[in-house]
Amino acid sequence: MIIYESNKSWLRDVKHLYRSYTMQKIVRSTLWVGAGMALISYLVIDVFKLTHWRIETGTFSLLGIVLSILLVFRTNSAYDRWWEGRRQWGNLVNNCRTLAMLLHAALPASDLPSRRYLAAHIANFCLALKEHLRGGVKINELIHVSPEEQALYATKNHLPNYIATQIQVQVQEKVRSGDLTGEDLINIKMHTQTLLDVAGACERIKKTPIPFSYNVYLKLYISAYTLILPFGLLPDFGYAGIGLIMFIFFAFIGVELMAEEIEDPFGLDCNDLPIGDIAHTIKQNVYELLEVGHPEETRPKELYQKVF
Repeated sequence: MIIYESNKSWLRDVKHLYRSYTMQKIVRSTLWVGAGMALISYLVIDVFKLTHWRIETGTFSLLGIVLSILLVFRTNSAYDRWWEGRRQWGNLVNNCRTLAMLLHAALPASDLPSRRYLAAHIANFCLALKEHLRGGVKINELIHVSPEEQALYATKNHLPNYIATQIQVQVQEKVRSGDLTGEDLINIKMHTQTLLDVAGACERIKKTPIPFSYNVYLKLYISAYTLILPFGLLPDFGYAGIGLIMFIFFAFIGVELMAEEIEDPFGLDCNDLPIGDIAHTIKQNVYELLEVGHPEETRPKELYQKVF
């Protein structure tokens, strides 16, 4: 995600915009359209001399209104998905912090093994969910995982589910041992359940893109609109109409491709959500709340085994 300070520098923000792969794609597409329009203009004006073939500009106004309505709906739908993803990860931050706070208040201060175990698993849930929403969990990114656990994790199709289950199992064992009370369990359960609620909501966003027919139709509409523009602009503007066509295409295809980029907010595009940074922030916060040191410290050998 491109990090910037809004309302600070107009020109600097515009300069950073080109860092976006989508913006580079828009510019390349616009240049290709310009080259195509130059060829069409040459054929229309100089070869076939069809400048008397024209479409009234009012027609383009009507078609442009329809296209604008479609693009507004497309942009709003994509942004809703992006914002819903941000809300879910904000909810994950709050619940992980609250869960760590409740565990810190309820667990005995001397029970460092359980504190470390739970801190590592809460952090690993967020790290695993981050990659689960991308290309697949990278087990080597998880913290304080023994070789045996790595082998076990590799067999799981939905690693965030398994890690959340292990957190709940650990809490249940502490209740049975008397370190946590039934009231503690009720308070904690709500937040462990939210971990899977957030995962499910993010999966819904990830696996339900905008309907394919709608997506293709909009692209065909933009392409057809661009192809007939020469017959409305060239008779009046000549070769200067090429620049106008490029600008109109730049506006329409830019909105479409930017909406397409943020439609899946969990990827690695420049305008996607910084869920990697959020996951690492949760990791730091959880370790601080449970007072078990820094998350990057080497895990004690005796903690490689599951602690109850």
